[in-house]
Amino acid sequence: MTQATSLRDQASTFGLTTEEFDLLVSSIGRDPNALEAAIVGAMWSEHCGYKNSRPLFRVFPTTGPQVLQGPGENAGVVDIGDGLAVAFKMESHNHPSAVEPVQGAATGVGGILRDIFAMGARPFAVLDSLRFGNPDSARTKFLVHGVVEGIAHYGNAIGVPTVGGEVTFHPSYQENPLVNVMALGLLRHEDLAKGTMGEVGNKIVYVGSKTGRDGLGGAVFASADLSDASQADRPAVQVGDPFMEKLLLEATLEAIEAGLVAGVQDMGAAGLVSSTCEMAYRANLGVTMDLDAVPTREAGMVPMELCLSESQERMVLVPVPGKEQALFDLLAKWELDVVEIGEVEAHDRYRLTWRGEVVCDLPVALLNEAPKYTREGVESEEIKAKREQDLSGIPIPEDLEGTLLQLLSHPTIASKRPIYERFDHQVMTNTVVVPGTADAAVLRVKGTRKGVAATSDCNPRYVYLDPYTGAAAAVAEAARNLACVGATPLAITDNLNFGNPHRLDVYYQLQQATQGIADACRALNTPVTGGNVSLYNQYVEEGRTVAIHPTPTIGMVGVLPDIGLRATQALAEGQAIYLLGHHANTIGASQYLETIHGLEAGRVPTLDLTLEQKVIDGVLALIRAGHTKTAHDCAEGGLAVALAEMCISGQTGATVLLEDDARPDALLYGEAHARILTGVPYAHADAAETLLNELGVPFTRLGDTGGNTLNIAVTADGPQLSVNLDTLQRAHAAPLREILA
Repeated sequence: MTQATSLRDQASTFGLTTEEFDLLVSSIGRDPNALEAAIVGAMWSEHCGYKNSRPLFRVFPTTGPQVLQGPGENAGVVDIGDGLAVAFKMESHNHPSAVEPVQGAATGVGGILRDIFAMGARPFAVLDSLRFGNPDSARTKFLVHGVVEGIAHYGNAIGVPTVGGEVTFHPSYQENPLVNVMALGLLRHEDLAKGTMGEVGNKIVYVGSKTGRDGLGGAVFASADLSDASQADRPAVQVGDPFMEKLLLEATLEAIEAGLVAGVQDMGAAGLVSSTCEMAYRANLGVTMDLDAVPTREAGMVPMELCLSESQERMVLVPVPGKEQALFDLLAKWELDVVEIGEVEAHDRYRLTWRGEVVCDLPVALLNEAPKYTREGVESEEIKAKREQDLSGIPIPEDLEGTLLQLLSHPTIASKRPIYERFDHQVMTNTVVVPGTADAAVLRVKGTRKGVAATSDCNPRYVYLDPYTGAAAAVAEAARNLACVGATPLAITDNLNFGNPHRLDVYYQLQQATQGIADACRALNTPVTGGNVSLYNQYVEEGRTVAIHPTPTIGMVGVLPDIGLRATQALAEGQAIYLLGHHANTIGASQYLETIHGLEAGRVPTLDLTLEQKVIDGVLALIRAGHTKTAHDCAEGGLAVALAEMCISGQTGATVLLEDDARPDALLYGEAHARILTGVPYAHADAAETLLNELGVPFTRLGDTGGNTLNIAVTADGPQLSVNLDTLQRAHAAPLREILA
């Protein structure tokens, strides 16, 4: 048997199909060796090469006057004025967290932070978007504990506050949790760094931790289905050291600010190989590197391990010519491993040597241009039938109060305090709107009046039933959440979590969701600056495949011109309560329908992006005119849940009359887009109404705050509910405490 035949038969172990192996052979005109096959497998994996998803990204809007750096670098960067900018990015660590939740989540935080400071930005916030399975199961409790511990361990130790996020519980995530982590950093325009090699003759410098065997094969591991055998992939999960990352962060930022580096890149997925060949590709140049120079922490490491290890806290720096010694001297004081491992060459090759012999010689372009696959997606008939299901026969609950309490105590809606209280959200002293008090986090920009707001959002049930509308709605909800704290939405990063794209129904979901995101971003002027794709999120067990609900998580940033003009969700005594937008008239696709009636069915509420923009403009105008400091988006659970959350936050009651002829449960618990609740002090009510009328924003005055009870009447003489604050608060506070007990 020839080596080529042997390697071809083993193609799947390198993450390649036999067709891809044959393409490799024809592209280089010879048989690859095992190292070359493994390198190509890693670079052509979905995690690195986006071979099933990149063709779909052509629909995304990626430019705008606010965008300083769009897709293609370590992170996107948006201008916030006065020579300042924010770098931000979201990435997943789903598969690692499924088999080793503490380190999987911890290294997810570490990896995204390196993407931020590689841009020359100082990280100042982390948000985490988490999805788990059945909250009553032992496995879910194990995963929740581990993921929360991992995020807290890394974020608290490195000194970057965790300021927001979301947590969803649904059976589809039972074996395949999602851990999406978003980070933001602040930089001056002149300090913007990029992952390039510069020019011929530049040196390539390895900085940070020594290379070990942890994380080996992580990119390929993240590009395959989970199975009963996935516990054996624990070596593919990295181990993090936040204290080393802190040294690396400070050293890298100091080197960038001192003008000593021409290029910076994090060693993330596929380790040394991915970082260096991506930098060479951007520069349209080649590299020659000596693997013998790579610092190791384990004896007997071979080229494949040196190339593909995903050991954490490592960076590649390319010094400015003539400033090599100055860079080495700067890094030495931080007690980091600093080694010259190669040089930028005029050729177009990715060339590696070991023990004096060339062990890899491949075209740089080949590694960075994975084959692209497109298909014609086909909608699942089963899901389509659920969407078209007739809901007219669903009974209206007699106990409206009990229904509200059931919804408030659903772990997806319930208070996340038991989670975020484990995170240090005040370190760096920038956080002015803390977790649990508003729809988005707000951080001050010291030395200015500005604020930066951030949120992450997605309703997977919407995307499951209608991937186009559901994904567009995630963008719209993120924009509303930023507006509710007083921020103008600027741009998004996304984390596209889906099942196996070779399934035509999953590919249909991916196609439709990307188009939905694109259309919503154009309508709301929030370009896509980058993101991450996590496919193969499904679990194979005894021949049965369980795919997650499609989850295109949207991370969005915004800017507050004056941080003093901001809002939270807390109602206060002496306010008139207004609904911007319209009442819900359907129970389709709602959390209420799932929780109370056990159905994921019906049409997703209609999305009107023109109305979305009007409602966003309306609430921003009210906040910036000083007419309100209270605003809250209506989302899962509908109007009644949103009012209850506002009452709990403000420790005040409210009396509301809806006066609409829709079915009572739709008015109370149905969900609709483009809706924001706001509380306006009586002295500002007339001015607020005048302003909303001038802007053409539809609104309804619902009632008033006061007392210690939430009273909602559907009509003056019709169904109503009345629940005191203590009861509301107990229902809202208990569930996550029990899960994390």
